[in-house]
Amino acid sequence: MNVFKRLFKIGQAETHAAVDKLEDPIKMIEQGLRDLREDQDKAMRALAEVKAMLIRRTREFNAAKERESDLQEKSILLLKRAQNKDIEQSEADTLVRENLRLKGQVTKEIALAESDVANLEKQVQTLESNVAKIKNNIGQWENELRTLKARVKVSSATKMINKQMTGMDSTSVISMLERMKDKVSQEEALADAYGELADANTGHEERMNKKIEELSIDDELEKLKAQLGVNKSAE
Repeated sequence: MNVFKRLFKIGQAETHAAVDKLEDPIKMIEQGLRDLREDQDKAMRALAEVKAMLIRRTREFNAAKERESDLQEKSILLLKRAQNKDIEQSEADTLVRENLRLKGQVTKEIALAESDVANLEKQVQTLESNVAKIKNNIGQWENELRTLKARVKVSSATKMINKQMTGMDSTSVISMLERMKDKVSQEEALADAYGELADANTGHEERMNKKIEELSIDDELEKLKAQLGVNKSAE
């Protein structure tokens, strides 16, 4: 059974067209399920009322049958007592006639009650069947709705991802990656160059300091020789 057809009470083709125009079909389905639960509650109340009527009418039917049987037995007993001369035959006949008159009324009541009971039993069966169908349908459609919600989430996520991928040019991505690689390579080379320059400057300063140190020592040596007159003596 088509869920939308049941919920919106229109033809299948019209249902699909209507759902396409809905801003939020899931909320509409949820509302439809709430309406169905209300229908189920109403059907349950109607079922309870009809069952109560069936119980009451069945009791009346059984009571009428007992009343009919009782009148029949009393009539027979009266005739037997008259036959045994326990009572006058005329008196017995009068009482039996009244019993038969009452029995005729009770028999009509029995026939009417029997018909009512049969009709009420059919109504109970019909209502029980309808309640069971509504309950089963609600359970089925709730399961379908849970599945639908899950599918909507998956389809929305897939749509978003595919849309992003569709708007992404693989060639441009590769080109950006290549440019990024070149830039990183340039930065690495520049870092190495600065490192080499730093090393070169450090070596030059060390040699210069060493030379200055050597000159200073030589000057000190010459001064010391001059004080001692070493150079002059040597000459």
